[in-house]
Amino acid sequence: MTAPSIGARWSTRAPEILSVLRIVTAFIFILSGTVKLFAFPMGVPPNGGTVPLLSEAGIAGVLETVGGTLLLLGLFTRPIAFLVSGEMAVAYFQVSFPQSFWPVVNQGIPAALFCFIWLYISAAGPGPWSIDAMRGGRS
Repeated sequence: MTAPSIGARWSTRAPEILSVLRIVTAFIFILSGTVKLFAFPMGVPPNGGTVPLLSEAGIAGVLETVGGTLLLLGLFTRPIAFLVSGEMAVAYFQVSFPQSFWPVVNQGIPAALFCFIWLYISAAGPGPWSIDAMRGGRS
């Protein structure tokens, strides 16, 4: 009998890597919200500060901070990931796409990547390192 290849062994770790992808992406996503709501770790460019809470950017900040925290914990993962995926699609097409077709030119790379990572996680689920998995749920 031969030992399994590195590729075969690595692929058995896919569920854990899914959890790592969710956790790291959520942490970065939370920072997008805290910049808007709390000017942490910096204020909103170009002048710093925060955005009005009841503005479109303020609502986005709430979705990113609260939704990102739920995603970090892996709680209600599928519906929250689907919701914020849509938020990022709206952000991309409202803010970035009108500037240019090319994401590298229109500064839309973060919104596009967040959109598709959250869309994937809404379908794939949270992975084993999540509150949803501990609860035995499929969220």
